[in-house]
Amino acid sequence: MRLNPMALIEIRMPQTIAKALNFPPSAPRRQQDKVLKKLLRKAKGTEFGQFYHFDQALLSRDPITLFQELVPIFDYNRIYDEWWHKTLEGKSDICWPGKIKYFALSSGTSGSASKYIPITNDLMRGNRIVMIKQMLTLRTYENIPVKSISKGWLMLGGSTDLQKGPGYYSGDLSGITAKKVPFWFTPFYKPGKKIAKTKDWNTKLEEVVAEAPNWDLGFIVGVPAWIQMCLEMVIDRYKLNNIHEIWPNLAFYVHGGVAFDPYKKGFEKLLGKPITYFETYLASEGFIAYQDRQYVQGMKLVTNEHIFLEFVPFNSENFDADGNIREKPRTLLIDEVELAKDYAILISTSAGAWRYLVGDTVRFTDKHRCEVVITGRTKHFLSLVGEHLSVDNMNKALQLAAEEMNICVPEYTVAGVPSGSYFAHHWYVACNDSVDAGALARRIDENLKILNDDYAVERKSALREMLLTVLPESKFMEFMELKGKIGGQHKFPRVMKGPVLEDWQKFLAKETVSK
Repeated sequence: MRLNPMALIEIRMPQTIAKALNFPPSAPRRQQDKVLKKLLRKAKGTEFGQFYHFDQALLSRDPITLFQELVPIFDYNRIYDEWWHKTLEGKSDICWPGKIKYFALSSGTSGSASKYIPITNDLMRGNRIVMIKQMLTLRTYENIPVKSISKGWLMLGGSTDLQKGPGYYSGDLSGITAKKVPFWFTPFYKPGKKIAKTKDWNTKLEEVVAEAPNWDLGFIVGVPAWIQMCLEMVIDRYKLNNIHEIWPNLAFYVHGGVAFDPYKKGFEKLLGKPITYFETYLASEGFIAYQDRQYVQGMKLVTNEHIFLEFVPFNSENFDADGNIREKPRTLLIDEVELAKDYAILISTSAGAWRYLVGDTVRFTDKHRCEVVITGRTKHFLSLVGEHLSVDNMNKALQLAAEEMNICVPEYTVAGVPSGSYFAHHWYVACNDSVDAGALARRIDENLKILNDDYAVERKSALREMLLTVLPESKFMEFMELKGKIGGQHKFPRVMKGPVLEDWQKFLAKETVSK
């Protein structure tokens, strides 16, 4: 008899989890107070906890304020150089109790070196509970095909054949997660342990396509670009009109990591009927937020589980022109934020990340429900002359232009370049449809002027040009493969700067010469 995973969840998880879904909306600050105290108590005996006097914070009348005074803000380089490198050397009780046995290699950008992010059993347990909470919210959705919930789940991620270091394993978070899936989930998990272990991404995709007719899927999970590529390969291999001809019960897509809007038009061309989308904010450092309501854009922050959150207003007072955080920036708590403002996130987690700058920026869409949208990265924005152009601005401008011209643009990147004595933005967009590059550039430009007042002002002065190059989607994929960033959690950078931009320009120049 095939069991329903929803029933298994309800049987195996404590009733308090279901109750947690109905926490009073006014409780987030109290929840966060409890989370921080729990983290401090667990880590007070570690080397980090002793150095920064966690015991003093716990005895204080105001633990949060003293915690913020005692512990500085860390970006990856600082916390790795001062603390995390010791865990890679096999030392125990550094930033979290015990020895760290797993490290997630963060995808970063297409040119950056991988970062080693500690993964603990406590973090994985918290991530699983958040995933289950999101699944339980299905009860509130309209017209949910219940039978699809008991079907297979295709989770397309990194290899479970992890790299072995001296006393630890490392790999994509998706690979670590798949390797440690609960036993009760195994019957539903696809592509299965054998294929999941495959390291070569192209080989893995071929194996998935070969097995596709043998699966009855209800869910697909993964980064949009790679999921879309997989579905296209299945449709092409079996000469289908749409993916529902082979997976009629496919009803849900769980995505995250990048904005889905640029992919949606092309993605839905592959479907035979509408499906339900779930957005998640699952970073290598932890499960930060998830969509828990139908027909809303925002994701609910995880405030009562395993992550303590702080918010730094993303402005020139707190960040320099390159997106680096300044000394002693202004930080806010969950009840102090405002709507319609961008914030960088600091997290303290059950894996020994303390006041850690994740690098993402978010904007609150509903303070009452603690719902946010991701607006970009602290270092992925353009402000050559004060235009302050965010990834969110770029996504919306491109989406509107694509809808107006009835085209699909699944990938893009933007670079700031010189233009004589002035400056320009150079857009590179992936589009396999027939498109007038000049017309697309004009539409994007006009949309940006409406969305961003600073951009509109600078387009009349120092920001003289808006350049645009249309490329086939395959060029973006080839560049990712060239940089060793193909598959799994890897995403194409929306803004290119420095050495990565130089490599991209050389790659395109070489391609042009070879033609």
